[in-house]
Amino acid sequence: MAKLRAGVIGAGSWAVASHIPNLVRRSNEVELVGVARPDPELLGWVAREFGFRVAATDYREVLDQQLDICIVSSPNRFHYEHAMAAMLSGAHVLVEKPFTLDPGEAWDLVETAERLDRHLLLALGWNYRPMVRRAKELVEEGGGFGDVEHIMIDMSSAARELLAAGAPYEAGSSVAAARPETYMDPNVSGGGYAQAQLSHALGLAFWLAEDVRALEAFSFMSAPLQAPVELHDAISVRFSNGGLATISGSSCHLGYDGNKHVLSVRIIGSEAMVSVDVGRELVYWYRGGGDAVRLDLDEHAGDYDCDGPVHALVDLALGQDVRNCSPGQVGARAVEVTEAAYRSTLTGEVARVARR
Repeated sequence: MAKLRAGVIGAGSWAVASHIPNLVRRSNEVELVGVARPDPELLGWVAREFGFRVAATDYREVLDQQLDICIVSSPNRFHYEHAMAAMLSGAHVLVEKPFTLDPGEAWDLVETAERLDRHLLLALGWNYRPMVRRAKELVEEGGGFGDVEHIMIDMSSAARELLAAGAPYEAGSSVAAARPETYMDPNVSGGGYAQAQLSHALGLAFWLAEDVRALEAFSFMSAPLQAPVELHDAISVRFSNGGLATISGSSCHLGYDGNKHVLSVRIIGSEAMVSVDVGRELVYWYRGGGDAVRLDLDEHAGDYDCDGPVHALVDLALGQDVRNCSPGQVGARAVEVTEAAYRSTLTGEVARVARR
């Protein structure tokens, strides 16, 4: 069987450290055809290092190669343009988080994928970790939450140096380090911690609780250290069903607790609840009336990697019966929250979620 023809748009730090190596691990099924990056010198290095046949500063030259799959890991501002073009060219697509900066564009991508019968995934690695997949199964096996009444999200990660000074993120590639504007220019990134990190947490929460969508948000954000984007977020959300959410995001210091992520999501419904804490390796499911499950997890169960989304993209494109644990709908619902939160911070008022 012919190999899948793969392309990468935006071969930056995380693509070089994670996405492309994961494609290489599937070399029996995947051919690295084209890669795009704006600066020729690093572009040439990436092409030589991984064996891409085509290297271009214009992403359209990569899409001209009749790709089967495409990873979009360009700066946030360009996700919509690149993902849309990739799907229209015929490719199944994996998009880095945050999905887009604008909710309307996010839902446009979702609808386009459905119309063209394309697989569309988000690079939400935790959603594919076994402990989170098991939490999802417990929710489904237990009959769901009933009405989701409250969601609590608490996240802290070592992003201070990245967002305040443009220092390389500790998990990324030091060779293909991100350009400073990728994270520090709000016109490119769309913002700071909420875009760079809380998009993970929202993607996890909205994967577990599929039925809720935000209606309005109120937020405070702070940018100490004269950072050009916010380092800390405090967001309150009201859902269209009347439920609430509290979302806390903070940029901790590099080296704290070995740079282990703090990420806790608790969802309480009218009939059941679940707690997922990747930092403490906890999954706890409880149904009103006494049914409860607490998973016995090892100390590395919550460690982050982004292997799952890339392998799912390949498997789905091959026609295998695997689950998309990070579909476009999850990313679009997360974008609704973050976009409203940034508007609320600017106005000091509650912001209604933008609806098309």
